[in-house]
Amino acid sequence: MKGYNKIRKKAKEILNSNLSHKLHYHTVHHTLDVLNMINQSIRREKINQYDAKLLRIGTLFHDSGFSVSNINHEEHSVEIAKKYMVEYGFSKENIEVVKGLIMATRTPQAPKNYLEKIICDADLDYLGRNEFYTKSNLLFKELKAFSIINNIHEWNKAQIKFLEEHHYHTEFAQKNRQPQKEKRIKELKLLVKNAHKSM
Repeated sequence: MKGYNKIRKKAKEILNSNLSHKLHYHTVHHTLDVLNMINQSIRREKINQYDAKLLRIGTLFHDSGFSVSNINHEEHSVEIAKKYMVEYGFSKENIEVVKGLIMATRTPQAPKNYLEKIICDADLDYLGRNEFYTKSNLLFKELKAFSIINNIHEWNKAQIKFLEEHHYHTEFAQKNRQPQKEKRIKELKLLVKNAHKSM
């Protein structure tokens, strides 16, 4: 695929150089974590090489829009990806696939095809992993920095709502991530309940 290595390099440059210091969760580390999950999915699901490359491009650019704004970052991510895909000679069809992949990660997620389901589950894979609290604390710190969330009690209630409304799309995530996610919901509900008691 012409331009593939160049565009991967460009995405990493943007993530390493242009992101706000207020971003504690949506960093290059998050994108690389999602990319790692994508690579596991590619091997597990035996995704063909062509689709695999588009999945990786979509992943590398899915949060690049944070370099512009933390509001509607998906649209900004699409514009950035499109700009460099045009510059490096990608087809309109490839650009449309990547646009779909990026926009599918917007919450509430609404993937329209299998590749979009894969990126959606990879993006929120941590919800059902042992690192849940580590990563959610980074997100809390980020949202607090942007004055979106004020305190931990408010955050815990927001997390319960988000976790209950979220659902995984692929068979792998439903089997291997959903059970842990259910445990997190119970734990957070207990935290909120105990916080109410101590008030």
